[in-house]
Amino acid sequence: MKHHFSIPVLLLAVMSPAWAQLMSSHAPTTTAAPSAPTMALAPAPTLVGKPVARVNGTVLTDRDLVREMYTIFPYARQHNGGVPKAMESDIRAGAMKMIVFEELVYQEAQRRKLTVPPERMKKAEAAFRKQFANPQEYQDLLKTEFKGSTKLLDAKIERSLLIEQMLKLTVDDPSTITIAQARAFYDKNSEKFRIQESYSLQTISVMPPEHASADQLKEARKKAADAVRQAKQTKTYDEFGLLAEKISEDDYRVMMGDHQSVDRDKLPPQVLQALQGMQVGQVSDLIDVGNNAFTVVRLNAHTAAGQKSFAEVKDSIRAYLKKQKSEELRSALDKRLRKNAKVEEL
Repeated sequence: MKHHFSIPVLLLAVMSPAWAQLMSSHAPTTTAAPSAPTMALAPAPTLVGKPVARVNGTVLTDRDLVREMYTIFPYARQHNGGVPKAMESDIRAGAMKMIVFEELVYQEAQRRKLTVPPERMKKAEAAFRKQFANPQEYQDLLKTEFKGSTKLLDAKIERSLLIEQMLKLTVDDPSTITIAQARAFYDKNSEKFRIQESYSLQTISVMPPEHASADQLKEARKKAADAVRQAKQTKTYDEFGLLAEKISEDDYRVMMGDHQSVDRDKLPPQVLQALQGMQVGQVSDLIDVGNNAFTVVRLNAHTAAGQKSFAEVKDSIRAYLKKQKSEELRSALDKRLRKNAKVEEL
């Protein structure tokens, strides 16, 4: 599970009053939101500060756990705090692992005597306050979740800043990838950066029923001829696309007929043959693709086979390698911190 720690995200992570303490010290993972009609939801938890884990004597509560569950599944806020029943166990397990990890990292930061500069704290506190619509909203949160104590709130912010600082020292900075390292990866894996010849195209298709009668086939050919005539009159991507939405019978009609980029070896031979003789922006004649189906295509782009240069891909390579190294370092840190720790799930 990938988490990126960031204090700005922490400061923006206070949700509704009921979730006010559920501040995250890292960005939410991206999880697709299931549609409400098809999703069975577990009831939203009632948070009472119940202990759920003990890490070297420090108690973590249901508030910490649910905060992390909502970070993993941020769409819970759209469903009154519920998470999908089918995912609840995995989400809870992942959240438990993460809050224990955060606490271990925090304790290690304390052991190393890391500190947060006063100016950094001031900026974090100011940023935190700015996310509230009005002073009363801030006071309500302070009263409900921090017993009216700014010291407790400051301690929470400082904790997150120390976790961030510790991870910067042990994970983020050491996982930086140099240009030389990226170049070595490029040279060793040159096949990954080969470009297949491809065509970007739109289609308008006429597709009669599978067991069409002679009259239906005659009508289909007539409709196909009319489709070509209308398509030839279009001058732009949008004009062709709007026509596709109106008269096309293939599945791409809902996307303005746009197939985006298709490798040449994935194109029907009849379509490929037509495309090879076309210029970008040109509309084809009628193409018989077999089984009594017809199509007309608009060529939007043609990419020749070749090799991406290092300059084109160096940034993506560095990001890819940094992510890999970061995950390895994070996993190693977690393993090292747990080795001599006393962790109890309650």
